[in-house]
Parts: sequence; C-alpha cells; structure tokens
Amino acid sequence: MNDQPAHSPWRSVVALALVIVLLGGVWFVMRELRRSAALQDCFASGRTNCVRIDSTARK
Repeated sequence: MNDQPAHSPWRSVVALALVIVLLGGVWFVMRELRRSAALQDCFASGRTNCVRIDSTARK
C-alpha cells in the first residue's frame, strides 16, 4: 500500500552539510561587515590611526 520509495540517509547528510556551509558563509560575511563598519566609524570620527594592529604577526 505504501508506494513511496524510502529516502536515502545521504540526502539528509548532504542537506546538513549544505546548511553548515551556508551558516559558515553568513558568519564570515557578517564578521567582515562588522570590521568594515568599525573602520568606517573610525574614519568618520576624524581619526587617522584606524588600522587594526596585528599582534599575532612576529618577525
């Protein structure tokens, strides 16, 4: 009586992977927009030393 085929578990895994990739992309874009907004706010306030200093870089 049940004529519908069973769903493959791979379909769910692929969907979950796609959602995770999309969330990662959204997180990255939001982080970059936040950095850009902070830099623009700094320049808009008239300061000239707005570039963030990278303290992790070593010579």
